[in-house]
Amino acid sequence: MEITTRQILKGLYILSWIIFIGVCIDAGGFLFNAFYTLAINPADARHFWPQIDFSGLYGYDKGYFFVITFMISIVEVSKAIMFYLILKILHDKKLDMSQPFTHEVRRFIFKIAYLTLLIGIFSNMGSNYVAWLTQKGVKMPNLEHLRLGGADVWLFMAITLYVIAQIFKRGIEIQTENELTV
Repeated sequence: MEITTRQILKGLYILSWIIFIGVCIDAGGFLFNAFYTLAINPADARHFWPQIDFSGLYGYDKGYFFVITFMISIVEVSKAIMFYLILKILHDKKLDMSQPFTHEVRRFIFKIAYLTLLIGIFSNMGSNYVAWLTQKGVKMPNLEHLRLGGADVWLFMAITLYVIAQIFKRGIEIQTENELTV
């Protein structure tokens, strides 16, 4: 049995929906809990998110609590936007395998590259901020639970995607030249 490109794209579309729903739940949960803790019930910092207890941080300084939840929210919202863009290009069927070098695909890859760069930068800043707070004696959750781990991987992926986008840009130029000469 041979798996076709169409079947692979259909499977990726379904997988992207599952991931998109998950990151939307994470992003919305972090945003809601940050607002709820800051504006309504400070005691909620103890049960901020599964495996995340911000009571030590909130007790130390509300401003630091805001900064760390802001960084986490930017990372999570950027992931949600990234998977929205993936869903959009798969749903709109903008990937034409007979002619893959299109301006639409190039723009898509550039957008994903910039989003992964943003995620990498804020993950790195957030992990450095957590390390700094830990040095000050503030009890902080694990970076993986905060969704701030792996900044180097996100930065590496951003550079890789940027290179691929440049290759697509050149492919479009060559394709356009070939269409003009025919």
